[in-house]
Amino acid sequence: MMGTVLSIVMLAGLLLLAGAFALWRRGGSRKQVLLMVLLAVICFVNVAIWTVPDAGGEAPLDRVEQGRAD
Repeated sequence: MMGTVLSIVMLAGLLLLAGAFALWRRGGSRKQVLLMVLLAVICFVNVAIWTVPDAGGEAPLDRVEQGRAD
């Protein structure tokens, strides 16, 4: 289930970047473009937090899927 959620968040981040690029090319509001890029970066960082392993070699997503909350 978490894999599906993380996949949707990644797709949302990619679509935000594509939308920001399209808005920038059309001469849209610079503030909206920057906010879309910022939100995309936040999406990518959240996915990285859940999937990148710690010093022990285990990612938080692995612990959740195993039912442990150490």
